[in-house]
Amino acid sequence: MKIFNTETKRKEEFVPLEPGKVRMYVCGPTVYNFIHIGNARPMIVFDTARRYMEYKGYEVNYVSNFTDVDDKIIAKAIEEGVSAQEISERYIAECKKDMEGMNVKPATTHPLATQEIDGMIDMIQTLIDKGYAYNVDGTVYFRTRKFKDYGKLSHKNLDDLRAGNRSLLVTGEDQKEDPLDFVLWKPKKEGEPSWPSPWSDGRPGWHIECSVMSKKYLGEQIDIHAGGEDLIFPHHENEIAQSECCNGKIFSKYWMHNAFLNIDNRKMSKSLGNFFTVREISEKYDLQVLRFFMLSAHYRSPLNFSAELMESSKNALERIRNAVSNLEFLAKSAADGEMTAAEQEKAAELETYRQKFEEAMDDDFNTADAIAAIFELVKFANSNADGESTKAFVESLCGEILRLCDVMGIIAKEKEELLDTEIERLIEERQAARKAKNFARADEIRSELLEKGITLLDTREGVKWKRA
Repeated sequence: MKIFNTETKRKEEFVPLEPGKVRMYVCGPTVYNFIHIGNARPMIVFDTARRYMEYKGYEVNYVSNFTDVDDKIIAKAIEEGVSAQEISERYIAECKKDMEGMNVKPATTHPLATQEIDGMIDMIQTLIDKGYAYNVDGTVYFRTRKFKDYGKLSHKNLDDLRAGNRSLLVTGEDQKEDPLDFVLWKPKKEGEPSWPSPWSDGRPGWHIECSVMSKKYLGEQIDIHAGGEDLIFPHHENEIAQSECCNGKIFSKYWMHNAFLNIDNRKMSKSLGNFFTVREISEKYDLQVLRFFMLSAHYRSPLNFSAELMESSKNALERIRNAVSNLEFLAKSAADGEMTAAEQEKAAELETYRQKFEEAMDDDFNTADAIAAIFELVKFANSNADGESTKAFVESLCGEILRLCDVMGIIAKEKEELLDTEIERLIEERQAARKAKNFARADEIRSELLEKGITLLDTREGVKWKRA
């Protein structure tokens, strides 16, 4: 399996630090609003990379954080007149709903920055003790030039950065030893959340948060660090500097970055009015269509989002689901017993499609070619299964399609729709459970209906329901 390493700018054979195990850290969103489709791309592509590594037999420790203290969260809290914690908790819950809709597996650990402050203070103190950081009136800065490898990920030269950053020499910046030094800890401002530290009551800088959470949950060295390409500089560059200076070890063996997402060939921005949240997309499409769309291009290629491409993805996903549905229908009436000799020969051909799929994914997670292999398999199944086929043959075709789609996180089997009479029966059972004060069963029924896309509304007139 080869991975393109941003640091070396080439594909490298993947060799984990510990045989059979993968330690992977993916930078998560800052939770001040609903996640947008730009946030969705790294979530989907690195979830797919994780799924493929698990398919290959690796045990993956997958850590993805939530940045729950930040200027944008504080601004939103002030605007609404609530606490920053209330904002972050609300949007973490909403983010998890969207992730579930996109079939993104929960991380092994989803750490929150605010719960790891002690570790951040410890790492900053270590950096001060080692001479890599310094305190000026309660603000702690990192000495960028003291780390000789600074720039190795982004391939930026410090002197060029210095020349191009005259604008950094503004009020408040003159207290730095060097304009390129970055903040590890900053004193609180009025009305902001803060924590006590040896330097001031304040909060950590953004970069130190990920260094600390990665170290706590994965150790001082990790296999893969991933995120959007906008994080290469300065976020990931600064993470490397902090972690390697603190721990005295190479931080991450492989760096993976997904390319940008454009909307109708233009950069997504609120000012252009082309800014879409995942929640807005879910009102028009099954979020499986969004996932399929994201995987239809290689993760390192810029991806253009448009209504036409979403429709195309919807139709493509439909083709796979129709094939699976047809095979399931054939299996119900197919004859039991072993495959015929001719079917056994055909079934042996499934290995060809599986190999094509694996070759694509082994080549830096080429999901576009992997999906092409699935379509070849679908075409083969459509051409070779009919009313005369044995159940064993039909089920082997269906099982292979479902297995490969599952590696991609694509749900190829449509949810079975409940009949109205069945919904009414479950609502009656729920009402009876509530009367009997069996609230656990009542909640269970509500969850069961919600999973099948049925939302309940308790009103004075009784329980109303609708399909999502």
